[in-house]
Amino acid sequence: MNWLRSHLTFDRGQRDGIFVLIALILFLIAINVFVEFKAKPKLDMNAPQVVRLQAEIDSLKNLQKENNKRDIYPFNPNYISEYKAYTLGLSVSEYEKLKAYREEGKWINSVSDFKKVTGVSDSLLKGIAVNFKFPDWVVNKKFRGKTYENNSAKELELSEKKDLNTATATQLQEIFGIGETLSKRIIDYRNKLGGFSTEEQLFSVYGLKEEVIERIKKRYLVKTQIEIKKMNINEVSASDIATIPGISFEKAKTIWEFVRVREGLEDLSELEKIEGISTRELRLIRLYLSIE
Repeated sequence: MNWLRSHLTFDRGQRDGIFVLIALILFLIAINVFVEFKAKPKLDMNAPQVVRLQAEIDSLKNLQKENNKRDIYPFNPNYISEYKAYTLGLSVSEYEKLKAYREEGKWINSVSDFKKVTGVSDSLLKGIAVNFKFPDWVVNKKFRGKTYENNSAKELELSEKKDLNTATATQLQEIFGIGETLSKRIIDYRNKLGGFSTEEQLFSVYGLKEEVIERIKKRYLVKTQIEIKKMNINEVSASDIATIPGISFEKAKTIWEFVRVREGLEDLSELEKIEGISTRELRLIRLYLSIE
């Protein structure tokens, strides 16, 4: 025990130091227990600078919301796509009802027709119906009684067919599958050409499906033909081929290389061997290229 006693024996100065240390510890404990500390906020949210910055942030957010709003332009409800239906607020089942109705060859000719077919709520219909746009022959009383089916399904006699080069946008929209966008593209392309030379040039119109072109042919033909000066495929360059509407430069280069490798073609049907060339492209090539 002598060794333990030697460690616990302190002189006066050491005892005073230990006492002061214990007193300091007790003092700090008391302060921690009885004194309430409040953390000073790092940022004063009511400070003028902070309020001004927050107002600027809110303003930018509101501006972004305005920019993200989609303008709804007048549209024909018969041509609503799945994405368009989503943006308008139609449910999947409501869109499927409309799609099934249209696939039967039937048409929406009024707001009430749309309501009856889709079953949309009155509140939703009120918001979107103001943008419905129907062809003039539907709106104009003197055309009522006619249907899209009658105007596009039946093929007219040759003498009854109208000139495709004089057809108006409204007349073209009477064809099943043609709305404002496609009718505008057809007329714009016709103007670019200076007039159609053949109905086959419709295959150059972007987005115009083959079955829709066939419907157009049932009611229209090119009566005032514009002559097409054909190029000899065995003599033209890739750049010449690329001038054909609907043929990209890459496809033109592929065709040109195909012809060069074979040292010339004897028949345009040989182009069918080119991998990736479509029937639509072959139709256009035959309009502008020849063997002679």
